Amino acid sequence: MTKVESSSETLTDAQWEIAHAIAQTLVKENTDVNELGKVVAYLRAFVKQTDATSRFFKYLKTLVSNGRQISHSSKTPEYYRSIEKACSDYLKSVQDAHTILQILGWVSRLMRYYRDADPIGEIQPPSVDSTRQVKIAKVVTDYTFTVGQILTATVTTIKGNKVTYEILESFQKLTEREPKKSQILTVGQKVKVEVLELKEDGSIKKIKCID
Repeated sequence: MTKVESSSETLTDAQWEIAHAIAQTLVKENTDVNELGKVVAYLRAFVKQTDATSRFFKYLKTLVSNGRQISHSSKTPEYYRSIEKACSDYLKSVQDAHTILQILGWVSRLMRYYRDADPIGEIQPPSVDSTRQVKIAKVVTDYTFTVGQILTATVTTIKGNKVTYEILESFQKLTEREPKKSQILTVGQKVKVEVLELKEDGSIKKIKCID
């Protein structure tokens, strides 16, 4: 069993659903994942204290109240409000600070996945397939892409000269201009793509079809 698999399995199905719901909510509201990271760091600093959970939620409310004074950009107060509301909505039933810390750690990873996935529609109360959630989370943290790597992808959409591919190894979807390929590819077709460029977080930024 790998380290990632072991840490993944410590979350219950309900907790996985909470992590995904928070991640989807924050991505839909364009929340900066770095601001969530600061909140996670704050909780980690005193997670072993007996009042860690109550202090955490009080801290979130303080950020919202003093957002304009302590923020470094005009959007930061909005990020604080989104984070506070999402945590209050979805973590209110979680009393253990260690569990909250672990859930939010996965939220940070999953936000990067959802940021590059299909547009997020209406977010339902946590009720999605936890098996797929664990698989996505493992890919997000455990799969390393490299420039020049050849991957298998499925064509999901063709609009004019733009082709959208789903990378089977990561669930990630990317749309590229394919003036020549768009005329011969079909939706549902599996093709080989080459990784041309990566983002700072290691996810794929640009690919090209080589079939």
